[in-house]
Amino acid sequence: MRKWVRVTPLLLTGLLDCGSPRNRDAAAGSVVVADAGPPAAPDPGSGANLTCLASSFLSGIGPADKLLVGADMSESVAELAPFDIRYLYLAGGLPDGTGPCSSCASGCSAAGVSCASSGPGCEWWGCWQDDRLPPGQYVRDLISRTRSRGQLPLISYYELLQTSGVAEGSPEVAALADAALTARYFNDWRFMLQQIGSARALLHIEPDLWGYAEQLSSNPHALAAAVTAANPTDCAGQENSVAGFARCLIAMVRKYAPNARVGLQASSWGTGVDVHENTDPAFDIQDEARRAGDFLLACGAGESDFIVVEASDRDAGYYKSIGKNTFWDATNATLPDFQQAFAWTRSLTERLGRPALWWQLPLGNMSLPNVAQKWQDNRVDYFFAHPAEVVRTNAFGMVFGAGNSVQTNASTDGGNFVTRVQELAARGGQLVCQ
Repeated sequence: MRKWVRVTPLLLTGLLDCGSPRNRDAAAGSVVVADAGPPAAPDPGSGANLTCLASSFLSGIGPADKLLVGADMSESVAELAPFDIRYLYLAGGLPDGTGPCSSCASGCSAAGVSCASSGPGCEWWGCWQDDRLPPGQYVRDLISRTRSRGQLPLISYYELLQTSGVAEGSPEVAALADAALTARYFNDWRFMLQQIGSARALLHIEPDLWGYAEQLSSNPHALAAAVTAANPTDCAGQENSVAGFARCLIAMVRKYAPNARVGLQASSWGTGVDVHENTDPAFDIQDEARRAGDFLLACGAGESDFIVVEASDRDAGYYKSIGKNTFWDATNATLPDFQQAFAWTRSLTERLGRPALWWQLPLGNMSLPNVAQKWQDNRVDYFFAHPAEVVRTNAFGMVFGAGNSVQTNASTDGGNFVTRVQELAARGGQLVCQ
């Protein structure tokens, strides 16, 4: 389903094309934060007597009372409004061999392509800069740039599909049983975390992987993954399963990037039924959220800091052009609608005891002509018109971005997104606890 197409990244703005119905990209953000370990959170799984999840989370990274707003966007757009979060993808595949390269200029390649600047450039994120600079400079620059602007960086780490070379979906999950592959993966994850070090950051691990795993089995302990043999340094005590793989990645964040916050993603379609497309008013939203939440708790979500949720990976106008209706009814009179999606997310966060980050929200708006990079959608306008509804999903933030380079982005939407951010800021923002 996904297709990876290399687009030479611009420093901190690179629009990565992850084109297909369940795909991703990269982007932007403004908060001043304190260096502190992960805050205590309510016990997950209870679904009752929860404090304000978003406030508890934000107290460890910055101002604890306002909904954070960010995007995947160009440098020029990032200067137009008071963004809190800037996000980007690390994707495209890992370096050849067993671990990160020591020099991009010599002896480093990915998928057989040299990482030297004299060639076409390799896909490994560690060399997304001039080859005279040491590997990892791309992430270090992100940390430096966002810190100087009082922003919080968000990294969506999406490397399994491109590195494994298998088809998207269940083959990705099966590929985790390959110890050589997972060793390379763990080594790169460790290297990325070391570039972050003591800095503050949000980390989002493998957007769709957990949804595909959930489709295979509601019990991630039953899905094989090479963990202990692949990473005896950090995870010798973890089990060799998808659950152990996820828990190992989270544990490595605590060890190598102690001031970062980490989250898995909850896929609305992981149970086999896409909640966001449901049209049956008798559908049990809370039960679907419970099932998704229990799967993620088994994966270690109770040891994470937040959960990522997604509205759609493509503009609704784009999907309409290929014969699929993904619009949500903004009047909330006909399913699928916004209230249904919000109810699922609220139930999910209550089950997990973790706040939500709405991620990669489509940037289209209804004034656009439904052509490439200018597709119609109503989510930007609804989210900004109803921020109180957004925070009632136990959300601490909402970030917007294109799912691939054909979708609407913050530079092609006619200025609608920036205007909405400016208007929300002028109103004093949105309190996360009501």
